[in-house]
Amino acid sequence: MGPHAAAADVSWFPALHALPFAETLAIALLGGVLGHMARIPAGVFLLPMVFGAVLHSSGLVRLELPPWLLAVSYAFVGWSIGLGFTRDILAHAVRALPQTLGAIMVLIGFAGLLALVLVEVFGIDPLTAYLATSPGGADSVAIIAASSRVDLSFVMTLQTMRFVFLLLAGPAISRFVARRIAPPVAAAAGPIAARAAPEDETLAHVREDEGELD
Repeated sequence: MGPHAAAADVSWFPALHALPFAETLAIALLGGVLGHMARIPAGVFLLPMVFGAVLHSSGLVRLELPPWLLAVSYAFVGWSIGLGFTRDILAHAVRALPQTLGAIMVLIGFAGLLALVLVEVFGIDPLTAYLATSPGGADSVAIIAASSRVDLSFVMTLQTMRFVFLLLAGPAISRFVARRIAPPVAAAAGPIAARAAPEDETLAHVREDEGELD
């Protein structure tokens, strides 16, 4: 009863300290703008996080994130995800549903095994271990972790490491996949090249994306 009551007692509008709050907003806005201008993969996400972590850990600034600001930020994250769905995307998702469900089950199982290793070897509590190894967007994991009784620093550290690893390994993985699927597409294109054109365009987009990651 006690823990549940404590978790439900949220002060949405606590006393706000002007300077730390202004510093927090400045880091978020300036880091996001610099990340966009630098064309770093996920720079809008990475640069504010790196700047904030370095400045806060060095004691130069004190970050202040009031609950109402977090709630607004979470709402924008949800809107950005939900509004990205279109009728074509939903139709494709329905067609790919069996493969998608299979991939989800495999990823959940793999994340569970990694979490079990953290629990057994390092004594991490199960929920923290699972969120730290969970697949998906770091922003979504951060929202779940922030509303749960877990080690948020540990969760976000592992999620960031996973994200950086994917940025570094993504181009090589995409090139490997593109080389494996390109020959069947080319072979099938012979007498029906026009029908294969959309697939060729898809491969071109894959190569453009990996070029941006490089």
